[in-house]
Amino acid sequence: MNRRLWATLAVVALIGITGCLGGGPSEEDLGENATYDWETNANVSINVTDDRYQAVYNVTNQTRMDVYREDALGSREPLEIRAIQFRYTNGTVVNASAFNVSSNNERTRLGLPAERGQLAFTVQQDNKEVLVQTFRKGSYNVTLPEGTGVGIPLLARVSPGGFNETTVDGRTRLQWNDVQSDTLVVQYYLDRDLLIFGGLFAIGLTAAIGGSLYYYRQIRTLRRKREDVDADVDIDIEDDDSGPPPGMG
Repeated sequence: MNRRLWATLAVVALIGITGCLGGGPSEEDLGENATYDWETNANVSINVTDDRYQAVYNVTNQTRMDVYREDALGSREPLEIRAIQFRYTNGTVVNASAFNVSSNNERTRLGLPAERGQLAFTVQQDNKEVLVQTFRKGSYNVTLPEGTGVGIPLLARVSPGGFNETTVDGRTRLQWNDVQSDTLVVQYYLDRDLLIFGGLFAIGLTAAIGGSLYYYRQIRTLRRKREDVDADVDIDIEDDDSGPPPGMG
């Protein structure tokens, strides 16, 4: 009995330790090299490329930041970040070795090198979609890859609303003055998608017009046939009324 009890306690302890350690990013991922654009006035700047985005956070009176993502059910899990860096107010930039990083099954905690400065990291992203948990409230800039846009609602989605859209160096930039929602989502399209969408729309429109003309002609044909049948019936009736019934003449 004691052996079973100790075995059960060992399993529970192992599960607890695993939960506390969590998945989290590896030291190799955190120490990756990256080049960030630190020149921004926004509280958070997101620079999106084809398969990842770079986030730069302005830090004020803050010693740590918890980063995480939420799944479809709203459960939190550690955000898979890479290439973390910190820029001091004097312009000095340090890498992962200057951070105190810990993870559990819900978040990754970044102990910052200083209370003021800028924090940057990189995140892998799904194709043509950026979903950001807003750990830091305030102003946001999201710069999309070159040759993309969000102007057609059928092909794109941006939340929250109330943003300004500009073009900087041939790239679409979305700007929010004050984001207070828990998440920021940008689904964008490639410019070449417009050609595909336009071609499919043209094909669909042509098919719809062709189908309408076909049914219109069918209706006209049936109407003519019915008119011809009605005319034949009228002629037969007139012929029957031209003389007295048989045996009455």
